[in-house]
Amino acid sequence: MLFEEIRDVICEQLGAEKEGITLDTTFEELGADSLDLFQVVIELEEKYDIQIEDVENLKSLKDAVAYVEKSLN
Repeated sequence: MLFEEIRDVICEQLGAEKEGITLDTTFEELGADSLDLFQVVIELEEKYDIQIEDVENLKSLKDAVAYVEKSLN
């Protein structure tokens, strides 16, 4: 499932534990700063061969999953 794949990327980049991370978890709750978010975006772009334009609109895992889903369709 796309959520699990994206969660894995985020956990790897932020050093976060998978447990307790849901679609509604925000990057702020995970302690991500702008550099962390930039790293996550780069990983997602490479993994899915997409271009993420509006990074500032990615506030939660739900936002990231929705963006990737839209980009893949």
